[in-house]
Amino acid sequence: MSKQQTIMVVDDESTIREVVRKYLELEGFSVLEAATGPQALDLLRSQRPNLIVLDVMLPGIDGFAITRSIRHSDEFAPLSANGDIPIVMLTARTDEADRIAGFELGADDYVVKPFSPRELVARVKAVLRRAGQDDASSESPITMGNLDLDPRSRTVKVKNEEVTLTAKEFDLLWFMARHPRQVFTRSQLLDHVWGYEFYGDESTVTVHVRRLREKIEPDPAQPSYIQTVWGVGYKLEAN
Repeated sequence: MSKQQTIMVVDDESTIREVVRKYLELEGFSVLEAATGPQALDLLRSQRPNLIVLDVMLPGIDGFAITRSIRHSDEFAPLSANGDIPIVMLTARTDEADRIAGFELGADDYVVKPFSPRELVARVKAVLRRAGQDDASSESPITMGNLDLDPRSRTVKVKNEEVTLTAKEFDLLWFMARHPRQVFTRSQLLDHVWGYEFYGDESTVTVHVRRLREKIEPDPAQPSYIQTVWGVGYKLEAN
C-alpha cells in the first residue's frame, strides 16, 4: 500500500482484538482498538479510520447503535465528508434478522464468529478496494434521467441534489448504471459487486436495493430506476 491505512477494531474480547490486530499489521495496516461502544465513539471524535471492524455485542453501546450514530447522527456527519467509513460487522449472531438489521443501518459487510483471521483480513481488503476510487477513477460520469453518478468523486445526485450513499450502495448503483436495462440475479450482483461468496446470503442485495430506492426514487414503493424483474432479479432503467 502506498499510504498506510488505519483500521479500527472494536471488540470486548481482548484475545480477538490482539489476533485481528496482528494479522492486520502483518498486511501493513495501522490499527486502533476499542473494547466498548463508548470507547469507540470517543476515538471517532478525534480519529477517522479507513474502516471499522465492529462487534455487535458490546458493553455500554452495542454495534448497531454505534453504526446508527456514525451513519445518521449530526455529531458524526463530518466523518462522511469524504465518503462513509466502511463498516464490517463482527458477531456471533447468525440470525438473518440481525444481518439485515446491520445492512439496514449501513454496514458494508458481515462476518460471523468463529472466523478465520485470514478471511477477515481478506474481507477488509475487499471492502477497502471497493470503497476506494481506483476501480472507477478513469471512467466517465453517467446521467440517467434525473440521476447523476460521478465515479471519480463517488457522488450521486438526484435532481442536482447530492444524496449520501454508503460505499457498497454506490458500488451497486454504479455497477447497474454501467449495464442499463440488463437484468441481474441477486447471485450475480453478489459476485460482481461484493466480489466474493457472501455465505450465499442474497438478502444482502435485497436490503441494499431497498436502501437505494429510499434514497434515489421519487416513490420507493413504485420504483422507476431500480426495477424488480420477478423471478429473476433487478435491472436499472434509464428514464
